Amino acid sequence: MAKVSSVERNKKRTLLVAKYASKRIALKNMASDKSLTMEERFSARLKLAKLPRNSAANRIRNRCVVSGRPRGFYRKLGISRIALRDLTAQGQIPGMVKSSW
Repeated sequence: MAKVSSVERNKKRTLLVAKYASKRIALKNMASDKSLTMEERFSARLKLAKLPRNSAANRIRNRCVVSGRPRGFYRKLGISRIALRDLTAQGQIPGMVKSSW
């Protein structure tokens, strides 16, 4: 299991991304709009920089929902490779069979 603080920090980041998503998109569009003056574009960049760092989507870490493990994460399933192996061995995932030869 991952540290509880790491998992909770990531949950907090997810909430912040959802909260500031529309504001962040609007400011990015303003900053890249060539029809606006240079001062307006620069002020949009400054406002964007004042938003919380953790409200950026690239700061979210993919973590396993079962164990919180950050590495070996399968996006399609939302779990790590180790949790996938354990759940498969228990027969919890339909259509998957543990291989043996």
